[in-house]
Amino acid sequence: MGVLVAGVWKDIPREAARDGAFHRPESAFRGRISRDGPFTPHAGRYALWVSRACPWAHRTLIVRALKGLDRAIAVFYAEPGMAQNGWEFRDAPFRALHEVYSAAKPDYTGRVTVPVLWDRLTRRIVNNESADILRMLNRDFDAFARRKLADLYPEKLRKEIDGVNEIVYRGLNNGVYRAGFATAQDKYEQAVSEVFRTLDWLERRLAGRRWLCGSRLTEADVRLFTTLVRFDAVYCSHFKCNLRRVVDYPRLWRYTRRFYALPRVAATVSMGEIKSHYYRSMKDINPTQIVPKGPLLSFR
Repeated sequence: MGVLVAGVWKDIPREAARDGAFHRPESAFRGRISRDGPFTPHAGRYALWVSRACPWAHRTLIVRALKGLDRAIAVFYAEPGMAQNGWEFRDAPFRALHEVYSAAKPDYTGRVTVPVLWDRLTRRIVNNESADILRMLNRDFDAFARRKLADLYPEKLRKEIDGVNEIVYRGLNNGVYRAGFATAQDKYEQAVSEVFRTLDWLERRLAGRRWLCGSRLTEADVRLFTTLVRFDAVYCSHFKCNLRRVVDYPRLWRYTRRFYALPRVAATVSMGEIKSHYYRSMKDINPTQIVPKGPLLSFR
């Protein structure tokens, strides 16, 4: 782990908050793709810097795959591990992701995270917030999509999608990190309780629904899936979210496998890289860096 301080990389361990709770920092780059702005939509102009292990980056890979944007938007994949230099890449314009950040903003101070939507023309970061990038991929590159995909954020469902997203983000997407990175017993217990309240709520919500907001796939499903697919293999043990597993929820487990079966989604899931990253990169949680062999999971 590390951080940029005024554009200089510092190998600084993740610091626990004084209250023992994990607090996720806000994303720093919030540019948009638009026809009348500095970042106009063009095939081949943009690239994603991602890790297959990261659930936030995984969201963007899924939408890129579902829409067939592989020819329009390049991808640079990080190495699974994260050591003193942070996210590192092979066959990319920069070796380390912090170099991308400091090139885009020489005085940048903050964490260096994936995903990053990068403008290859100006060598600037457009955006490093996964929720924003997901919506840009959904909307702004339709002219270059090779696969038809219904709008993931339709006008008539936006209020419902936003409400579901808020519950899932707070209780589950970020909730597993709040549990795993907590350094105080009460903060851990608060977070893990909310994780399972959210899973219980989702199990009830899926009664009579194929997807979270009804009969059609939406961005809410993309945002949920990337946490569910990691849950039993990583969050259950590594982040101590072990009251129950996703396989113990009949509707959620069917839902996870249904999403996994969507065209080209399975190719975006690398369980080997996911487990290697979490168990080997977070030495404060797993000092031995031993990666467990289990659990045996089949999403088919």
